[in-house]
Amino acid sequence: MKIVSTEWMFDGEEVSRDKAVAFGSRIEAVDTKERLCSLFPDAEVIEGDKQSILMPGLINPHVHMEFGANRTELRYGDFMEWLQSVIKKRDELVDACRARCYKRQMEQMLQAGITTFGAVSSYGLEMEACKAAPQRVVFFNEAIGSQPAAVDALYADFMQRLEGSRKLGDERFIPAVAIHSPYSVHPVLIKKILSDTEDMPLSAHFMESPAEKEWLESGNGPFKPFFENFLGQSTPLSFPEEFLQLIEAKRALLTHAVQADENLLEMIAKAGHSITHCPRSNRLLGCGRLKLERLNELHIPWVLGTDGLSSNTSLSLWDEMRAALMLHSQADANLLAKRLLCASTSTAADALGIETGRIRKGLHADIITLKLPAPVESPEDLPLQLLLHTKEAENIYIAGDKIR
Repeated sequence: MKIVSTEWMFDGEEVSRDKAVAFGSRIEAVDTKERLCSLFPDAEVIEGDKQSILMPGLINPHVHMEFGANRTELRYGDFMEWLQSVIKKRDELVDACRARCYKRQMEQMLQAGITTFGAVSSYGLEMEACKAAPQRVVFFNEAIGSQPAAVDALYADFMQRLEGSRKLGDERFIPAVAIHSPYSVHPVLIKKILSDTEDMPLSAHFMESPAEKEWLESGNGPFKPFFENFLGQSTPLSFPEEFLQLIEAKRALLTHAVQADENLLEMIAKAGHSITHCPRSNRLLGCGRLKLERLNELHIPWVLGTDGLSSNTSLSLWDEMRAALMLHSQADANLLAKRLLCASTSTAADALGIETGRIRKGLHADIITLKLPAPVESPEDLPLQLLLHTKEAENIYIAGDKIR
């Protein structure tokens, strides 16, 4: 049993002062240090100072690790130019990213205090590395393929990868499903996969770019020659509304949704889906700004993800939060900072369906401590100061074990 006591605590929802947490592999109690010491007299007590903050470990629900070797190989500024460069460099980048590359990415996330991440996997190459990760991992086996004649083969390949992840599944490694996107996965394949994976977390890219929007809504735009030349396909597989109808029975994490119009957002709200916001990736690929203010009005939960190093420069959620803070300049800085912390902890845990993301009795003891350069006096100021100054965690506990 351990007791960690700091000047400030952010519990995943609210900021409080002079609180402590007692935990083994799960959180046993949250109270003052004095009360916890009387309840658990044999516990190891770890005390912070006036600059210390205790909070849940961060959760990055959407990261692609397979292209983690990218540095300057890919083109940015426009989604289609980026996509063409990914196709051109795909084999080279995938071959360059093996065990050490995966480990480096996981270490970068851990250093930032990310204790859970959602790995979106197209090929399953990083499965063993993710199983060995110190973090909790939601492993999204991704389905992709639009050719009707290949549906059975694509389904068999997907199920083989899924079964491999199921065999490794436990509290720290959670098998899950990803549908790449409405434009790249045949509806028949989606139906087959969803019928066999009802109990698993679901993720999908959705309405990311202007090119995707134009293609799905009218069958025109930059995607048209792309699909005609590469796949011999002249019309989209489904309209955006039809895709949402396909998955409406499940609560899904829809990644990006920058180009979702009012009708689509209302459908997302009604179905109870969440949206993963990746502001740096959206900026680099010329996708536009996600209207967080409208999501808030519609009560659509939104979480924060880094996407992968194919469209980002780091896997740190602190970097992502700072980018979001600057991107959404219309929002009150202090209120947005707090919502970004929630999006990276409690809201993300809810979206993934995992028992972490809050400092609350009974949840997994995935906890970090941070240290500011100087004390903060007001609880209202703490979230913004955390975003401005934090680069890495001071102490990291996962399932109660100190990782660093």
